[in-house]
Order: sequence, then C-alpha cells, then structure tokens
Amino acid sequence: MKTLQNHIILFDDECPMCYVYTKTFIKTGMLDQNGREAYQRMPANVCPFIDEQKAANEIALINTETGEVTYGIQSLFKIIGHALPAFKKLFSFSPFVYFMQKLYAFISYNRKIIIPAKIKANTIQPAFKIQYRLVYLLFTWMVTAYILTAYAHLLTHFVPLGASYREYLICGGQMLFQGIVILFYGKDKLWDYLGNMMTISFAGSLLLLPALVVSHYLQVSPLLFMLYFLTVAGLMFLEHLRRSKILNLGWTMSLTWVLYRLIVLGLILLY
Repeated sequence: MKTLQNHIILFDDECPMCYVYTKTFIKTGMLDQNGREAYQRMPANVCPFIDEQKAANEIALINTETGEVTYGIQSLFKIIGHALPAFKKLFSFSPFVYFMQKLYAFISYNRKIIIPAKIKANTIQPAFKIQYRLVYLLFTWMVTAYILTAYAHLLTHFVPLGASYREYLICGGQMLFQGIVILFYGKDKLWDYLGNMMTISFAGSLLLLPALVVSHYLQVSPLLFMLYFLTVAGLMFLEHLRRSKILNLGWTMSLTWVLYRLIVLGLILLY
C-alpha cells in the first residue's frame, strides 16, 4: 500500500466519524504519521488559500508542496486511489463519482446529528443545508417505519396489528408533534433536534433487526419479543436524554417524546 506523502488531511475534531476514518488512513499507511490535523487547529501557514468554511463542510486534503487543495469525496478518492491504484478507474467513472458526491454530502452535512458531540466555542461549524436535512428525515422515517411495521407482527399478543401504513403515520406524527413543541420551546434548534430524534428512532429500529431475524428461524415466546422491544425503547429514551443535554434542551423534549408514544398507544388499544 503506497503512502501519499506531503499531504495533510484536515478533519473535524468535534466529529467522531471524521476522527476515526482519518486515523485509519494513518494506521494503514495511506497517509504518513503527520498527515492529519484538525481544521480547528490548522496552522495558518499550511495553506493560506484554503476555504475554511468549505473545509468545515467537506474534508480538505492539502498538498503541502504545491498548495493544491481538494475537498470532500475527491480528497478520499485521492488518498485511496494512490494507495490502491486498482480503484482509479472507478473513481473516474462519472455516474459513480456523482453518486458518491451526493452520498458524501448527505453524511457530511448531517454528521453532527448522526453522532453528536459537544460543540466547542468559537469554532467554524458545517453550513446547514436544509435539503440534506429533509432527505435525512425522510430516509430515517421510511426505514424506521418499515422495520416497525415488520416488528409489529411479533407483538400481536399485546398490541393489535394495524394497517400497513400505521407505523408510517406514527413516525411522521412524532416529527410533527415534537416539531410543534420545540417551536415554542427552542425554535432555533428545530432542525438539529428533529435530526437527532430521527437518528434515535433509526438506531432503535436497527436494534430490532436481530429479533426479526431470530423470529424467522426459531420459535420464541412473544413475551420475549415484547421485553426486547421495551428494552430498546428504554435505551432510546436514555439516548434522547443524552442528546437533549448536548443540545441544552433539558427534560422537556424527552417528556413530550414519551407523552406522544403513550397517547398513540392509548389510541391503538382503545380502537
């Protein structure tokens, strides 16, 4: 594996994902030992012409000899393509490049809500692009509701099975309900909160997948599936509290999150 010499990649040290994958470039020898630095601590003389906001939006790779800067997916292509030349043709294939650019932007502009961290004062933050947040909310909504619809068949001993669209309405309704609440409580954090909330829902639905797999191969008591579901819900509540603390939202949004679920459960059991 060839090392890309005389290059520095600038990562976001408030982003756990960015920290991990840039560290991997160093450990695997794709970049040399001095080949990464947080953009928050970037020396001014490294590249005087770098676009600092763009570097916060999309990871920057600087050629320290020429001053050339690449951003986003092109930075990753350059590192990986140098280390593994077999991928160079793929990285020049226009449809693949276009798809990866959109995927990279989708993740990068939502990274602060996928894995949140406490934001340090006086640091440049990624720009907010509502189109990527809306796509993220739609994606997590659809996947979460799809998995919950499948899991509902394992809980019919306790909760009546509803129409195929029920979980889609419930998930969408929660976004609307919590969105209205936060408009009164902290409207400047609306999109960050909704993103974090749907990340929790998405992660919770993924935790249900092992139980769905088990149900296809083993005869398991419905009570165990219910207990597992309640355990996942409890973990989701704890994560909601943690993320609310990071957003400085206190207990209010977590309590209304639970209230909505209780109202929905009551309506399902009633009708």
